[in-house]
Parts: sequence; structure tokens; C-alpha cells
Amino acid sequence: MSISRSKLRIAGREFGSRLMVGTGKFSGPERMRDALAASGTELVTVALRRVDLSGQKDPFANILEFVDSQKYLLLPNTSGAINASEAVRLARLARAAGLPNWIKLEIHPDPRYLLPDPIETLLAAETLVKEGFVVLPYINADPVLAKRLQDVGTATVMPLGSPIGSSRGLQTRDQIQIIIEQATVPVVVDAGLGAPSHAAEAMEMGADAVLVNTAIAIANDPVGMGMAFKLAVEAGRLAFEAGLSNAKWTAEPTSPLTGFLNP
Repeated sequence: MSISRSKLRIAGREFGSRLMVGTGKFSGPERMRDALAASGTELVTVALRRVDLSGQKDPFANILEFVDSQKYLLLPNTSGAINASEAVRLARLARAAGLPNWIKLEIHPDPRYLLPDPIETLLAAETLVKEGFVVLPYINADPVLAKRLQDVGTATVMPLGSPIGSSRGLQTRDQIQIIIEQATVPVVVDAGLGAPSHAAEAMEMGADAVLVNTAIAIANDPVGMGMAFKLAVEAGRLAFEAGLSNAKWTAEPTSPLTGFLNP
């Protein structure tokens, strides 16, 4: 159970957890299943290229057998798409196969850095929103693009903290702060969060949620790391809601300075 005072709301749906978890890189599906449970997540991303959309029981694309759709909202993602047309095609295939019409929109043509293509992402988002998809776009920490996407009608914006899988934390902190300030939809910090402290920092800034995959999946103990991220997200959100003190350049006494020690 979350200890946060408020719930995450996306496209009219409430979530008690503000931690989204990905399903890639786990050493086995059973470890993934157990880590998801320990994390307390309610929204799980699944790469469509790892899902059997044909109904032929592909043993190499059976990830959905280990993700309980009654417990988690499945968020298919278009990872691997290199342009808008590919992403839209994947989304349509997923919906036709009976997956939710929620889609995490990912378009990254550069295989080295996996940075999202802003132009193709905006084009795909416009199409998918018009077709009734609930679109959660993965983007660079670009405040202008974030505003354009929310004006188009996306359900969230998902700026990266640092490149996918890099575990470098919030390298884009200043831009994310602007996105949060201007947002009219939930802001989900996605990619690059390598430690629970990174997730807590994002939540303390006022992010509505975070998405974590690699840091949990490749940990020596994915179950323990899933629980660690769960607690960090809850602590960071609770601190934000409680009201953090402002940083100061000078010291400020916690007790009144009086003259009683003076001779």
C-alpha cells in the first residue's frame, strides 16, 4: 500500500503507485514477475517486439504469460520503431491483438544513444491521439516539445533523466523542472534512473511518477531493488507533498541565538 497522500491519475484512471516498471533485461521471466510484485507497481511496460501478437504461442515472445493483466495495466511500447509510421503500425497491431489502447510512444532511430526523435514522436502522437489511443510519449527533456505534445492531447509527457540504461540519474534536471512547472498532464521521468535516490530526487522535484527498468532488472537481487525503488518513490513524493525547505547559501540556527552563554 502506498503511503503517499494523493494518487496518480492518468487519463481518468487512478493508480496507488507512482512507480512504473519495465520488463526488459531480466535474467528470467520468473525473476521479472517477482520483482514487479515487490515494486508495488500497477503499470507495466512491455515492448511489442517481445509479445506474440500472432496467437501462435511463440515461446520466445511469451512475456505476457508472466504479467498478470488483472493486477497490472499493461502499457505496450513501440521500442524499436525508427519513425512515426512504424510506431503507429505497432500501436494498431497491439490494439488489434487485444492489448490495451494505452501506448508508450518510443521512437529512437539512433541505436547508440537511443535518444527519441522529437519530430517523428510529435507526428505519431497526433495520429494516435486522433485514433483514440492513450498516448504516453517518451521524449528528450524539451519543455517546448512537452507543451506541444500535451496540446495535441497526450495523456502524459515522459522526459528522460539521462539516456536509456545509462544509470546516470537526472542529468536533465533543470529542463525537467521547467516541464513540471508548465505541465497540464502528469510528468513521468523515464530513462536513466540507476538508483533509488535518483527516483526519490525526481519525486521531490514534483514529478508525478517515474519509470524504471534496467536498475531493477540487472540488480543482483531484482526483488530487493524493486522494493527499494518502491520506498524511494513513496518517500520522495511524500516529501514533495509535505513541503521541502528551500536551500540557502547561509546558515540559519535551529534554536534562537540568545546571550545566556555570554559572561
